[in-house]
Amino acid sequence: SFWLSGFFFPQGFLTGVLQTFARKYKIPIDRLSFSFEVMDMDPEDLTTRPEDGVFIHGLFLEGARWDREIHLLTAAQAGEMSSVVPVIHFLPRGDVTRNPAEYNCPVYKTSSRAGVLSTTGQSTNFIISVDLQTDRPPDYWVLRGAAMLCQLDT
Repeated sequence: SFWLSGFFFPQGFLTGVLQTFARKYKIPIDRLSFSFEVMDMDPEDLTTRPEDGVFIHGLFLEGARWDREIHLLTAAQAGEMSSVVPVIHFLPRGDVTRNPAEYNCPVYKTSSRAGVLSTTGQSTNFIISVDLQTDRPPDYWVLRGAAMLCQLDT
């Protein structure tokens, strides 16, 4: 499992994952994107590595939490500012169809949720959006400001 927060440029790491998959299966990299599976386990519980893609850990959810029993994004507990996200399998795929019922959760390096545009045209703080299963409309989570963070302010 890779600690995403430990990378100086996590976008580059994720591009490398896509590139490895593209070369292995001879698929143009611009046709690939990630599918996501929350594994409901901690990094120390992993015994094998995935055949394709990577396991990612070290993220925190702010404005929501992942319920390991029902495998859904749910409201944070009373007084809970953030919660640890279980391991997520980032799996490159060429046929990813986004489910409009899932919440497209942004992942940021810091809680400021703002950054400067870099030379790549991307924000220096935004990393990727992760699709999470939920039993509420995605707009509910947008209004709550639910996002994943690589580091907390505390």
